[in-house]
Amino acid sequence: MQFGFTLKPDMPLERIVSLTRLAERWGFEYGWIFDSHVLWKDPYPLLVLMAQSTERLRLGTCVTNPATREPSVTASTLAVLQILSKGRMDLGIGRGDSARRVLGKRPTTLADLERATLVIRELCEGRAVEHEGAKLELTWAEPHRLPVWIAGYGPKALALTGRIADGAVIQIADPALVGWCADLLRDGASAKGRRADEVGIMCAAPAHVGRREDVRERVRWFPALVSNHVVDLVRRYGEQGLPEDLTSYVRGRPGYDYRHHAESGSSNAAFVDDASVDRFCVIGEPEEHVAKLRELAAAGVSQFNVYLMSGEEETILETYGREIIPALGDVRPSISS
Repeated sequence: MQFGFTLKPDMPLERIVSLTRLAERWGFEYGWIFDSHVLWKDPYPLLVLMAQSTERLRLGTCVTNPATREPSVTASTLAVLQILSKGRMDLGIGRGDSARRVLGKRPTTLADLERATLVIRELCEGRAVEHEGAKLELTWAEPHRLPVWIAGYGPKALALTGRIADGAVIQIADPALVGWCADLLRDGASAKGRRADEVGIMCAAPAHVGRREDVRERVRWFPALVSNHVVDLVRRYGEQGLPEDLTSYVRGRPGYDYRHHAESGSSNAAFVDDASVDRFCVIGEPEEHVAKLRELAAAGVSQFNVYLMSGEEETILETYGREIIPALGDVRPSISS
């Protein structure tokens, strides 16, 4: 299993650099950053700092979207970052949640997401494309490969990911629900003639170390964040097409205030029960983390991405580096064709 971390760019620049260096030192392989340019600092200057401060971390957005940034602009930015980082960039992309909603706009369509993803990858890797009636090419781009990770939970989003992406971003750490997503992802890959092992699965969720009853409040915000996506899915598919474990906890959900998005202690999380926190996050003593991560690997997870924004970030990185990452060195994702 590989390990990554995601930062919420509300921190001082110096702390973003410090945490990034610390994560690389403790054996993390991926560094990600949220893209919600109104709520928080723009991620791309921060990715420059992260690239300049590291030697081997792969870096990217978790996640951007096709609308707040025009695809050719995203491609050009990533192509420059590829040069700067010597080819260490990944693209994390989805339909857009907070970045779109704070502008009063809805997430994009899956069709727009697919078109934009293909344009960004082709341009960033130095190939010419037809886009909105124009032939475009970044003639200066270096020929670095750009791995693509697409975020989404629903059957259509996962089918799309299976068709065109290198990996899926699944924002939930419930092994049963990850397994459900993995099946849909494999179906999408198979329909395109791809092998199951051609598409990785990233589980992205907060992790906090300590007695469960002591740390739950730190991460209760996360099931509330996930609820935005679940509500969208219920509107699109109805509850009958989705797992009960995914939909039941949102039935009594009140509104959601994006001014307190991904905020530890936010009132957005008042409706979230303890069982949902335990299912959706990775919490407890180090041995409990190891046990749950083994379950996630058995469900198909190839990368665990720690949402590092609930306090005690240095301690979490150090504990993972000392105790948890070494204990999972032999773990490989379960993949069925």
